[in-house]
Amino acid sequence: MSYDVARVRGLIPSLGDGWIHLDPQAGMQVPDIVMRAVSTGFRTTAFTPGSTHASSVRSGQVLAAARVAVADLVGGDPAGVVLGPDRASLLVWLGESLSAQLGLGTGIVLSRLDDEANVAPWLRIANRHGAHVRWAEVEIDTCEMPSWQFEELIGPTARLVALTAASPIVGSAPDVRVAADRVHDVGGLLVVDGAGAAPYAYLDIRQLGADVLALSAQAWGGPPVGALVFRDPAFLDRIPSMSLDPYATGPARLELSGHNYAMLAGLIASIEYLAALDENATGTRRERLEQSIQSMQHYQDQLFDYLRSALSQLSKVTLIGRPASHIPTVSFTVSGMSAEKVSAMLAEIRISTLSGTPGGSRLLDALGVSDAGGAVTVGLAPYTTRREIDQLTRALGAL
Repeated sequence: MSYDVARVRGLIPSLGDGWIHLDPQAGMQVPDIVMRAVSTGFRTTAFTPGSTHASSVRSGQVLAAARVAVADLVGGDPAGVVLGPDRASLLVWLGESLSAQLGLGTGIVLSRLDDEANVAPWLRIANRHGAHVRWAEVEIDTCEMPSWQFEELIGPTARLVALTAASPIVGSAPDVRVAADRVHDVGGLLVVDGAGAAPYAYLDIRQLGADVLALSAQAWGGPPVGALVFRDPAFLDRIPSMSLDPYATGPARLELSGHNYAMLAGLIASIEYLAALDENATGTRRERLEQSIQSMQHYQDQLFDYLRSALSQLSKVTLIGRPASHIPTVSFTVSGMSAEKVSAMLAEIRISTLSGTPGGSRLLDALGVSDAGGAVTVGLAPYTTRREIDQLTRALGAL
């Protein structure tokens, strides 16, 4: 097992722009292989497949290959892979399809850790149909989500639990399987947002116990494409169709509009990129993904420990939480300065960080951080180096 960060950086042209990119939660930098696949896709695919023209045939092949690639990424079945422009839209469509099952007298369990994409659709359905909403909370000190609360929150009337696999703000990774087992005991569904975890963890939809796993290709350097993976593909034919095609079956029942086949070609290339992070990885794509992600994790575990240690030595920097199970993402505050101002000052010296999420963060609100000026979020990517961490901490020290 070996991880060559210099080699990985060489795969990504944008890293030559002079910036330090510590904001992967906003989308990782795009590898050259993905750019070339998208460009080729625009030249060789059709926007409206179905004819016998070569470009139309190629579009169908790209769509099928994209479903297989996403299934390989999470250990799913290609027949259960729904593709669309982004995961937020797909989750909205899923919510509309399931809305009839979430009426008065039923329960929905949401999480404070979750991104709004896996919260807003379910709140909207609950407000419209009268479902009762309960919230899974986090420990203020550690930002961990205690598993014991799922036994209390997921009662006999619960029909759906929406939970993240990892928070893109504080990095906390809850025990999804505990929630899965509990909600399945009462006949409900578990919808897991894997966007925060997918770039960092070797995901297996069956081990997670998720009924639906949401993904965003931009999270690992792919194009703007979202996916929903159904553990049981047959479930797609048992829920109301959202498609404009009255004869749609399988994944097409939740795919409202036509596909951008060039972007799907880029999606396939982005998963190949993940599988090749370790140049010594061999076997099937699924096996290479496991080897490459494990190799990257070993590298990032050491680098993240270094990052946390370096930040904790800065007297005016306060780290938010310290979850035992986590992805390499951390948020912090700087005494006497708003997060927005800190990020702006770092940007002046070409260090890119995040200072909030669009529309705010329910998690930071619950922790009381938003009232104190918000938090700066930084994360590691496959291409992050120790030298970049040193430059960040020196810049923060100079503030």
